[in-house]
Amino acid sequence: MTTQPSAKSSARDVFSYLLLIAMFIVGVVSFLTLLFQYINIQFPDTLDYWWREGSLQAIRGAISALVVSWPVVIFMSIFIGKDLRADEGKQNIWIRKWLLHLMLFVSAIAIIIDLIFLINTFLDGEITTRFALKVLAVLLVAVAVFWYYLWELKRDPVKMTRVTIWASVASSAVIVVAIVASLFVVGGPSKQRDVRLDQDRVSDLQTIQSSLVGYWRDKEALPETLDVIEDDIIGYRNPTDPESGEGYEYAVTGELSFQLCAMFTTVSDDSDQEAYAVPMAYDYKYMGGNFDLWSHASGRVCFDRTIDPDRLKEGYGY
Repeated sequence: MTTQPSAKSSARDVFSYLLLIAMFIVGVVSFLTLLFQYINIQFPDTLDYWWREGSLQAIRGAISALVVSWPVVIFMSIFIGKDLRADEGKQNIWIRKWLLHLMLFVSAIAIIIDLIFLINTFLDGEITTRFALKVLAVLLVAVAVFWYYLWELKRDPVKMTRVTIWASVASSAVIVVAIVASLFVVGGPSKQRDVRLDQDRVSDLQTIQSSLVGYWRDKEALPETLDVIEDDIIGYRNPTDPESGEGYEYAVTGELSFQLCAMFTTVSDDSDQEAYAVPMAYDYKYMGGNFDLWSHASGRVCFDRTIDPDRLKEGYGY
């Protein structure tokens, strides 16, 4: 029995394997991130105050990384496989052995760190369902990665096999299903744009409201129009709708009450209500004693506000 002589590693070999391993790591990390955040959304924890927005941002980042990295992994695997069959000596080149072992090492480290993080989160009081599902996701990915690369190290790359084809098809199918499922959660690009525009509208209304309360504090009267609270010296201008550029509706409804209206494109969900419930400085101190909620439907929505003068007399914040 003779041993196939080892060929020399070329620059193309080095960068081909580096690209394959780097994109594989990005793909695995992004896939786990996608699963983790999907689990977070399906099984929310009330202790995570800003959980939804953070999860949606992480899902968008993971989808972007997977869409780019995984096709590169498939392409480079095919490219390297053809190269190995064309030159049998390349199955023993040092870069292949070292980087495949490095892949196992990095995967093991990443999995260990993930497990440590998950256990720490569990001990910190995370709900059991989330913990169990995340551990299961890590273990399934770990078994798949270790099995494949251990098999890759032991096999004869010159011989044709269907394992690599089935591995590529199965992994791609799982990733596509995960991406599609996540898109149902985060929505498409057009929906995300509409959500962000509505968030800007709420932020604008909060700014106007704070300015109105500040004006009442100084004048002890509400302005008849929003133009009155604009100030050239401090450079304040009332914000306008980010899409249409039109000003927001304002009406005085009483001596201490007013109404602000805007046109919204989307319907706010529970997480939006939690986010909008965080008050600005003036809102909590002077607005009626309750948290300032900005939940809204689509279309024209008006928010009625009443100033509580007793809070001003008590000197809140001074």
